Amino acid sequence: MATPVFLTVDTEFAWRDHADGRDLSAIYDRSVEPAGVGLRFHLERMGRWGLKGCFFIDPMPAIPYGVAPIARMVEAVLEAGQEVQLHCHANWAGARVGDGGAAHARFYLNEYDAGEQLELLTRATDLLVAAGAPRPIAFRAGGYAANDDTLAALAALDFRYDSSHNGAEPLDRPGIDLPPELIGPTRHHLVEVPVTLIEDRPGHLRPFQICALSSGEARAALDHAATHDHAAVTIVSHSFELANRTRDAVNAVHVRRFDALCAMLAERSDTLPTSHFADMPPLRPDGGERPLPPALLRTRLRQAEQLWSNLVAERAG
Repeated sequence: MATPVFLTVDTEFAWRDHADGRDLSAIYDRSVEPAGVGLRFHLERMGRWGLKGCFFIDPMPAIPYGVAPIARMVEAVLEAGQEVQLHCHANWAGARVGDGGAAHARFYLNEYDAGEQLELLTRATDLLVAAGAPRPIAFRAGGYAANDDTLAALAALDFRYDSSHNGAEPLDRPGIDLPPELIGPTRHHLVEVPVTLIEDRPGHLRPFQICALSSGEARAALDHAATHDHAAVTIVSHSFELANRTRDAVNAVHVRRFDALCAMLAERSDTLPTSHFADMPPLRPDGGERPLPPALLRTRLRQAEQLWSNLVAERAG
């Protein structure tokens, strides 16, 4: 049976650009379209390889900056035939233009009680729809910082899917009450579709994210999912992830990884077809899927590549 792949891109304004006092145009360029490898680059590459992508767009910056920049993101995604779903960094609810980030709400959803989360998620949904998106049915929390109150609020708002569970991401406060190593879809208030993980060394989990896995690890993770008939694979990128940390140049390592991933998914489209959440592919409940087990050589090769990325690719520009 085919294993659907959710190729997801968290698309958002980086708080640090706002806190640095940059104007709206600069924030958009640096966060959404940095160095020519941002949102539109992701869309172009997915289109070139015939892949489906989900763009989790954070509409909360519309509170200080207005809905126009969010509508610009939404329009680009929909014009490319891809889907928009909801992302939310709650701190933007208290932001003000021009104050250097001094004003803000609490940063993470799991810092809010159940009623406050319902209000925040209602507001975020309304903002995304006001920006031109279809009503969302899938969600990912900023910083993966969802908890069971988040999922209950989403269910009350008729969401079908959440993709906030990432057992490799340490949280300061309690998160979703599911095992860290869970990677298979499971019913938990709604359908939880966790971020796919690998075990890069015994007992240590690493997310299937462009900046986190080498192409070799990505290939092994995809083959592992297909061989073991996993119910789903969920991959993460960000609108700024393919640029360097200062976002003034391309990170060539990350771009090569993304290009290689797109090629791998196109080659495996019969067994690992990319999917939109709106397609509502049949997702079998968690069947005990396990992350790819560690392989020392594979991990060491990625660590060497990561060192090159940190010392060379991140300093380009």
